[in-house]
Amino acid sequence: MSTCSTVSRDLDEPLSGTAATAKTWLLLEQPGPWGAKALTSSHLDPALGRALEAAAKGTGVRIALIRRPGRHADFGTPAMRRVYAAHTTPGKVWLREAGTADPRRLLDLDFAALGRGDHTGFDTALDGRPHTGDPLALVCTNGKRDRCCALLGRPLAAELAASGVDGVWEVTHLGGHRFSPTLLVLPYGYAYGRAEAHGVKEILQAVREGRIVVEGCRGSSAWERPGQAAELAVRTTAGEYAADVLSVARTDGAAPRWEVTVAHVDGRRWRVVVAQGASLPPRAESCGTSVLGAPARMDVVAVRELNVTALAG
Repeated sequence: MSTCSTVSRDLDEPLSGTAATAKTWLLLEQPGPWGAKALTSSHLDPALGRALEAAAKGTGVRIALIRRPGRHADFGTPAMRRVYAAHTTPGKVWLREAGTADPRRLLDLDFAALGRGDHTGFDTALDGRPHTGDPLALVCTNGKRDRCCALLGRPLAAELAASGVDGVWEVTHLGGHRFSPTLLVLPYGYAYGRAEAHGVKEILQAVREGRIVVEGCRGSSAWERPGQAAELAVRTTAGEYAADVLSVARTDGAAPRWEVTVAHVDGRRWRVVVAQGASLPPRAESCGTSVLGAPARMDVVAVRELNVTALAG
């Protein structure tokens, strides 16, 4: 059976620079079935879903629903729902958790502050606290958005949970159905595509050790797509895999060509040229459409470390 994910894999479409962008992720537990637009088409009150969408718009906060892996028959609303918030900007990375019996309390959050990396309001409104457990492994399984997410994502989430991996959740949407199974790992916010269980375990172990695995990585959600590709290219070129040490300091230019400056906490800097190309031949970007398209791809043209003289100039 040909699907958008098998076509993407067969054509060896690059993963780098394809992650969803979000400075901050807000995750609400919602068991049961999910529709294509889960915030307003699940067993969450759709009026609340619309209000949350409106509150988060333009703030840098991305909201998603999560549920435990397994069967999704509706057994009623849990007495307490798990809520997570994670900020992914290097130097300000954090992951908080809370529980609430009333998801309407999320409307008390200061979304603009969350987007800036301030979790004070989250802690106050929801009695939030630092997440001290294992990293979160969020696997997209929403088959109503694309069948690949259900066909490939749900078995991956189930396999990880069955093998004793803590922190595994199914999530409503991470973008890029054609890269299924897709995965987001928090707190650092790096997304992965074409994930397999053994690889996910290696990724999670690396995160526990404060490292980032570049293989299969789509990029950090903290950056726009040219920055995602540039940061990953610097990691590969410099052999730098420590988490939380690289930042996109500035991005000059516009599509289809950018010059991205990537900065290290030790003072080193790199200038990375990123060009937007088209993935050919044309293909359906999702199983939900028959329209053929040429997905944008981020190609790194050059990586150059800047010396002190170049920085002064």
